[in-house]
Amino acid sequence: MLRDTLTFVSSNEEKYREIRGALAGCGVQVARVVLDLPEIQSLDPGEVAAYKARKAYEHLQAGPVLVEDTGLGLVAWSGYPGALIKWVLGAVGEAGLCRQLDAWDDRRATATVVLCLYDGREVRQFVGQTGGTITAAPRGEHGFGWDSIFQPDGFALTYGEMAREDKMKISMRARALDALKNYLQDG
Repeated sequence: MLRDTLTFVSSNEEKYREIRGALAGCGVQVARVVLDLPEIQSLDPGEVAAYKARKAYEHLQAGPVLVEDTGLGLVAWSGYPGALIKWVLGAVGEAGLCRQLDAWDDRRATATVVLCLYDGREVRQFVGQTGGTITAAPRGEHGFGWDSIFQPDGFALTYGEMAREDKMKISMRARALDALKNYLQDG
């Protein structure tokens, strides 16, 4: 299924850096292409990633593509905003999301990354999840997205307070990448 090169479709340089670094040594080169892909409206990052992967493949017609989608499901809000998190943050920001959650006692959340590999025939998904809590206010300058407000279970720091190397050992993206690496090495 895979050639020597896998095309990661993303405008996020930080995600590309993390993915390229994690897949080093798997025998597959990771190239990056920036495409403005349509996104369906769904709380499920897997649905969104599969749709985007098919659209990216149609557009590129140049071999297997890898697309990522991320979700942040809040327990108090029955999984919302899920895959819609970037739109929520675009509207209210990290501090605004923290303040909105102040009305609930339960600040637990599940962070999800779905890596979707599509070769024009078969969609393969590699999922990583991490439980944690949403902090009362943003903390930390590292990372991107909602890293400054997500404190993974068992840690006193948010992802935004962790060095990239430390975050990559425990993050939901690391878990999804481990599954993808196993697939690439076994396949």
